[in-house]
Amino acid sequence: MAGAGGGQLLDLSTGITTVVSEHGHRDGSPAVLLLHGWAGSRRSFAALLPLLPQRVRAVTVDLRGHGDADKPTTGYDLPTLAADVIAVLDALGMPEAVLVGASSGGYVAQQVAVTAPDRVAGLVLAGAPRDLRGLPPFADELAGISDPVDPAWARTFTAGFTDLDRLPAWYVDLMVEDALRLPASVWMASFDGLNRSRPPTDGGMITAPTLVVSGARDALLARDQTAAMVEAIPGAEWIEYADTGHLVLEEQPAQLAADVVSFLAELAGDGRS
Repeated sequence: MAGAGGGQLLDLSTGITTVVSEHGHRDGSPAVLLLHGWAGSRRSFAALLPLLPQRVRAVTVDLRGHGDADKPTTGYDLPTLAADVIAVLDALGMPEAVLVGASSGGYVAQQVAVTAPDRVAGLVLAGAPRDLRGLPPFADELAGISDPVDPAWARTFTAGFTDLDRLPAWYVDLMVEDALRLPASVWMASFDGLNRSRPPTDGGMITAPTLVVSGARDALLARDQTAAMVEAIPGAEWIEYADTGHLVLEEQPAQLAADVVSFLAELAGDGRS
């Protein structure tokens, strides 16, 4: 069934409805499922997708509360978000996929890899945290938002994650539009869910081949947090992009696309595809 924005509507076994969009050949193996960050949507990958070869089957999905997905006031803890992702794989008939997670999407991807290791052929974690417990500097701002969310605030808030002048104007507009689609209740519920969840690598072992990509100028996540995540994932490879902040996906789509393609080729060479 067609969904909003030309995507496919999925009724998930977890009780919510969401939308996915597919790119590349359906026979591409392994399939790649891309998970956006907080306050984003499946459109977050708009700059990266055209840079992936058509042989790659890439699927983007709106996570609970975001984009065209249902927006309940509950269910934003990591185990529930991971269950949604597994339900997406089920609904699409995918036995396994490589998960590419941007920012908090990488946090969700880690939880999927711990919860259902047989469903994860590999992980690419771009600007992803190891642990989101503890209140960040912007927590007080969130406590004061209400509906309708102020567009000027959304743009200023987005600018707190990167220098917007480093991004194309169309992409900044897309990011702000996506942020404005979150009701105030979902802003708070999704933040609290991530903030209160146990880090995935504290609860289990990630066995999937993993590529970690971070920005050398990431002002949101300390470099030692990325180092701790790499240490917690056996065999993880770490690439650090120079002159790049927290939003690796948004700031370096071409480099990230190239590294994703190289990672997929390594998996194929290992006989995992």
